[in-house]
Amino acid sequence: MNLRDQLKEILPDILPRNPAQAIKGTELIDLVKNRLKQDYSDATLRYHFSIMSCDPSSPIAKVEQGQGYYLRTATMHTMNSARNLFRSGDGSGEGGTVSSAEYSLAMERASKFRALVHRYLESVGQYPFVFAESFSLDAGANRWRVPDLAAIEWLTSESDGDGPVMDKRKLEVSRRMGESPLRVDAVKLRLELGQASLLEDLYQCLSSSEWANTGELVIAAPVKDEAIARELGRFAARYGIGVVSFGLPGDVLDDLPESAVIENLSEREFESLKKFFSVHRIAVPAERRGHDWQHVVESAAENPDFARLEGWISRCVLEERIITAREFEDLDRSAAKASRDVA
Repeated sequence: MNLRDQLKEILPDILPRNPAQAIKGTELIDLVKNRLKQDYSDATLRYHFSIMSCDPSSPIAKVEQGQGYYLRTATMHTMNSARNLFRSGDGSGEGGTVSSAEYSLAMERASKFRALVHRYLESVGQYPFVFAESFSLDAGANRWRVPDLAAIEWLTSESDGDGPVMDKRKLEVSRRMGESPLRVDAVKLRLELGQASLLEDLYQCLSSSEWANTGELVIAAPVKDEAIARELGRFAARYGIGVVSFGLPGDVLDDLPESAVIENLSEREFESLKKFFSVHRIAVPAERRGHDWQHVVESAAENPDFARLEGWISRCVLEERIITAREFEDLDRSAAKASRDVA
């Protein structure tokens, strides 16, 4: 195995997720050397850290305007997913030519907005799940089949002072009555809406949420166009999707911290960030009879995102405890590492 492949395997176990806890190059070299199968010079390792930190498919990222490295969360998969959030009017290049600077700006805004929505859902007691890999498999078709996020609300949870936990009695009651212990909200994200793509965005939201309890279209920018606002209201009333605006114009998104920082803010720090946006409910979603769990199970056979969603929720139910999607993935990674170490 070459050095780059070894580093891709080793670094996720060493690097912190939070840029504020970034590891400086000298310290990282010492930590990596203990895990490598061959001896490499400090200069060689430092060179590889630098090169890999510029590669969106690698697990290492460099702190912007500072020193140190941290675990990259904006992988190639999540970048493809973020690209799904914008269209030709805001830098996607579909239907028009844009500069690389405009494209990069749109990507940065999309990543920040998704991280912001993720944290907001957590702050209101929901458990978000990101569909990241789907948009690198078959982006065109999956825009209609797959949401950007799923927000899980556990109906069998209770608070024990340290946060929500699974109420095992409620869980058992729901089992015996044949009821689901959770509800699922399928979410489509957009940076902004335009007349040219409005109906396509709305129908994609409807199509990708048919298996969930509710479907929501969540927009970063304020909706100021009266014609668009009327169409949103009509469509929502007819088909039952919800519509929410965060009232975040592009220039305000630009002033927010990078997405990795938003993901790792403390609860108090995120509360202070809320002054930059205002959640406006344009349409309330109509809740369907129930979500289609069989759709999740069947989709898991061919779609890695649905496979991760099924694995995460199943683990929570089987172990009778509530964990976040991130905790589930960390546990999976630790199990895979332990398996490699044994082998």
